[in-house]
Amino acid sequence: MPHEIRAVVAVKKGAPVEVRTIVVPDPGPGEVLVRVQACGVCHTDLHYREGAINDGFPFLLGHEAAGTVESVGEGVTDLAPGDYVVLAWRAPCGSCRSCRRGRPWYCFDSRNATQPMTLPDGTPLSPALGIGAFAEKTLVAAGQAVKVDPAARPEAAGLIGCGVMAGYGAAVNTGGVGRGDTVAVIGCGGVGNAAIAGACLNGARKVIAVDIDDRKLNQAERFGATHTVNSRGTDPVEAVRALTDGFGVDIAIDAVGRPETYRQAFYMRDHAGVLVQVGVPDPEMRIDLPLIDLFSRGGALKSSWYGDCLPSRDFPFLIDQYLYGLLDLTAFVSETISLDEVEAAFEKMHRGEVLRSVVVL
Repeated sequence: MPHEIRAVVAVKKGAPVEVRTIVVPDPGPGEVLVRVQACGVCHTDLHYREGAINDGFPFLLGHEAAGTVESVGEGVTDLAPGDYVVLAWRAPCGSCRSCRRGRPWYCFDSRNATQPMTLPDGTPLSPALGIGAFAEKTLVAAGQAVKVDPAARPEAAGLIGCGVMAGYGAAVNTGGVGRGDTVAVIGCGGVGNAAIAGACLNGARKVIAVDIDDRKLNQAERFGATHTVNSRGTDPVEAVRALTDGFGVDIAIDAVGRPETYRQAFYMRDHAGVLVQVGVPDPEMRIDLPLIDLFSRGGALKSSWYGDCLPSRDFPFLIDQYLYGLLDLTAFVSETISLDEVEAAFEKMHRGEVLRSVVVL
């Protein structure tokens, strides 16, 4: 029978979110019902609230979550009630042209639950990134629920589902950071610090954190940054070159997603270096670069989608790294809050006061 639960809903563009009663159906074929234990407050949720993703209001927000499987639908054989899972917003279909080519991390037909979650009057909700986890329970496709070690604390584990995976994957999966590489990361929020941590774990010999906020640069050192550059009063390109014998870095990661930071990342690379953009830009933004520089500097310009991850492979690995003490996920958690405090958490995030506020249920 349907479940009436509390959840955070964005009712209309730009308006404060509301905690509403919503209706979640029992799982149908290929679906699972998850009791949410923790969900991080991510910039993407704020983008949904602001109408910057699409206009599919009302939105059921939240997507960076961990919880326990409560029930499974017909045909689900690899999950069972009681399984501890992290939710993924990419669930490879296995049959699209990308999956068939052996590149499921680019799946073009990622799976979501087919039944809608609704308001009590039957109005369907649009779940953020196909998840909707600022809620006591949520309905997802079975492929979105990835089993991980239950020893991991949910407020830490859930962060693997979005921000940490995006940053770590930008460095390791997209950028290909390896032993002895030099790396610069522009923007030291949650995603940027995850990129720093990933670069360090994968053997980078020098990791340079770039930001305009000394507080964030101090945090970046906790995640392994060997050097920091405050670009508010310093040319970051010149500073990075000075720290790399005048050459520039092997991999430059833009975790901000603005034309000026993209340009900085482009020019702070060594010749034939890699630029990875993981920060999400505003749709109206444009970049202008001399074509001769694109040609003569060589290398690769890459966009990182969800850290180019394969959740079934990468989530358990990152949770293991956390449990082994190699990846400090708890350092990303600035505070734990209730569902009723999500709107206030958006304000703190907008002011740059937190890496992650995490809703704990």
